[in-house]
Amino acid sequence: MDEILNIQNLTKVYDELTVLDHVNLSVRKGEVVVIVGPSGCGKSTLLRCINAFEKINDGKVMLNDETINPCKEKMNKTRERVGMVFQSYDLFPHKTVLQNMILAPTKVKKVNKKDAEKEALALLERVGLSEKRNNYPHQLSGGQKQRVAIVRALMMNPEVLLLDEITAALDPEMVREVLDVVIKLAKEGRTMVIVTHEMSFARAVADRMVFIDGGRIVEEAGPVEFFENPKTERLKKFLASFTY
Repeated sequence: MDEILNIQNLTKVYDELTVLDHVNLSVRKGEVVVIVGPSGCGKSTLLRCINAFEKINDGKVMLNDETINPCKEKMNKTRERVGMVFQSYDLFPHKTVLQNMILAPTKVKKVNKKDAEKEALALLERVGLSEKRNNYPHQLSGGQKQRVAIVRALMMNPEVLLLDEITAALDPEMVREVLDVVIKLAKEGRTMVIVTHEMSFARAVADRMVFIDGGRIVEEAGPVEFFENPKTERLKKFLASFTY
């Protein structure tokens, strides 16, 4: 597989706190990379740096051999190419599901409204929400909102999709419906970088696991080796706290 995303010596500092310390990571086209680690280790910050939501202090992020961070001139274009889904959904409460989905394609990419609606309805059908197209976010469950947020990101046809703790705000019974959508996307060959605390999900969906602690990549491996034969004592201790 061809490399699509390349992170080189990425460093992020808040005041005097180094959150990410010379992180190097590459992602191949069609690969699913799952990032895990203790709270506060820099996982979500890394995603925000990839998508240029955060300025970086050193290093660079490259997408298909083009630098996208730092790159002030093309920041909005970067966010078209790298989709991101947050745990808080971020749906517009005054717009219907369908209106939420077609807003960015029609306003940013200037896609014809009828074409955007056709694609939106097809995506909603895929995630079992076509009957909710005229509902408002407050009429949806948490799992339904998150599924809408995922397919809304897909409406921009991103080259890479970033998923940041997308089940963290959900009740346990709603987690499965969201994770099933992500697993389907993985099987379709979607390039994704995922931050999660759901270890069973991570093992099921990942092509490669990455463990971050203290702003550094401590260990990375395929899911079987990662979970069954961790090399570092730090990862062994981390995994021991989970049942998966």
